[in-house]
Amino acid sequence: MIKIENLTKSFTTSTRKGFKTNTTTVNAVNNISFNCTPGRIFSLLGPNGAGKTTTLRIIAGIINPTSGTAIVDNYNISQGSNELKKRIGFLTGSTGLYERLNPDETLDFFGKIYRIPEEKLKERKAYLFDKLGINEFRKKRVGQMSTGMKQKVSIARTLIHDPEVLIFDEPTSGLDVITADSIIDLIRESKENNKTVIFSSHIMSEVDLLCDDLAIINKGSIIYNSSFKDFKNEMKADNLTQEFINRVKEA
Repeated sequence: MIKIENLTKSFTTSTRKGFKTNTTTVNAVNNISFNCTPGRIFSLLGPNGAGKTTTLRIIAGIINPTSGTAIVDNYNISQGSNELKKRIGFLTGSTGLYERLNPDETLDFFGKIYRIPEEKLKERKAYLFDKLGINEFRKKRVGQMSTGMKQKVSIARTLIHDPEVLIFDEPTSGLDVITADSIIDLIRESKENNKTVIFSSHIMSEVDLLCDDLAIINKGSIIYNSSFKDFKNEMKADNLTQEFINRVKEA
């Protein structure tokens, strides 16, 4: 379960001109609220710079909010609990990997961080490597891999500890159709296993395939928050992409 209440994240920048310093404060996320429930996939949509990634990073415990609360699996993310971090898997399209390690070593490294028992780690690796087609390059160094290979290793790393809450930020961005499909399949499977799943995407066909609940964020504010079924029933445009564009423009 994810419960977001009146969440705000402000960033302050300073510029100096002569002897005068000008300070500007921008709300990247502005007083937003929504809930994500287990067994349903929640999609957070918005144009570039709308506040999606900032919101997801707050939920993942990477940055703290300026105000408001984010409760994840009954933990307040502001408390910085190590137990909470064990319950979260966070994947972005630009997740960093150690280039000198191969997939086997990468998963072993993160498995030890999460203190996964050795036999359980072997089981999880075997399952994820098979599911994502990693076996054929499991001994290849990350630095020698294609973008698609790296993203497969990234999602395996995200899921290695079998987290209860999964956060996907543009997980298929720039990937080929086959690699993207394997990631979509794992997101679906996470829903079937009653995980709490939240993801952002620019690809409306993915939203149509996966989404149960939908929020649209624009300039840091939520402009739509309901079920995806309601969104489709309320559509005035001929397709999802145009409806999304119209909603953002109207806001």
